[in-house]
Amino acid sequence: MLRGMWSAASGMSSNQMMIDVISNNLANVNTVGFKKSRPDFQDLMYQTLSPGGSRTSSGDQIPTGIQIGMGAMPVGVQKMFMQGDFKGTQNELDLAIEGRGFFKVISNEEEVYTRAGNFKLDSEGNICTPNGDKLQPAMSVPTADAVTIKIDKAGTVSVINPSGQATVLGVIELYSFANPAGLYSMGHNLFRASDASGEAIAGTPGSNGMGTIAQGFIEMSNVDVVEEMVAMIMAQRAYEISSKSIQTADNMLQIANNIKR
Repeated sequence: MLRGMWSAASGMSSNQMMIDVISNNLANVNTVGFKKSRPDFQDLMYQTLSPGGSRTSSGDQIPTGIQIGMGAMPVGVQKMFMQGDFKGTQNELDLAIEGRGFFKVISNEEEVYTRAGNFKLDSEGNICTPNGDKLQPAMSVPTADAVTIKIDKAGTVSVINPSGQATVLGVIELYSFANPAGLYSMGHNLFRASDASGEAIAGTPGSNGMGTIAQGFIEMSNVDVVEEMVAMIMAQRAYEISSKSIQTADNMLQIANNIKR
C-alpha cells in the first residue's frame, strides 16, 4: 500500500511537470521564433518479488516472475526545433530561416543564438534584436544614404541609395549544432551553446545543409494549440487518477489498521 502511494505520488509530480511545460508552450504560441518543449519521462526501479525462471516447489519453471514498478520520473525537457509557420510582414529587416540554422547575436558580451529574426536598426545603424543585441557578423547600415535594404537567400546584405546604386555591406552567417536539443535556453528567444549541444558550426545560408534566409517574413512559434490542449487534458486526467490512487491506498491502509483493533 505504501509502495502504491509513492508510485502514485511520483505520477502526480511527473504530470505536474507535463502541465507546466504545456502551459509555457501555450503562453508562447504567438512568440516569434519560439520552439516548443517536450518533457521526457522514464520508469523508476522495480522491486522483484519473484524472479522469472525460478522453480516452484513442484519443480515447474515460472515463466515471467513478479516485478512491481515504483513509479515514474522526469529525465529531461528538450526543445523541438521543427520549422514554424512563416508570416509575411513586408518589413525589410524581418528575416526567417527556412531550414537549419540560427542567427548569432551578442548579448551582454556573450555569443548567443536565436531563430527569431524580427530585427531592428539602432541609433548607429546596427542590425539588432528588439532587446538591442547586435547581429553577428556586425554590420552598420548607413541610414543617411540607404533607401532600401536588400537581403538575399544567401544572406548577402546590400543597401540601395537614392540614385539606385547598390552597396554590399556583408553576409549574414548561420550557425548549426550537432545536438540543438542540448542548447541552453536563456529566455528572450536566445540560446547558449553547452557541452550537450556541441560547438557552433558556422556556414553560409544555402550551403552545406544550412537553411536559406527569407526577407520580409518572420518564423512564428511551432506550437500546435490543438495538440497542446489534448496533451494538457490527458496530463490533467492522469494527475487526477494518480491522486485517486493515493486516496485508495490510504483507505486500504486505514482498513488494515482497523483490523488490529
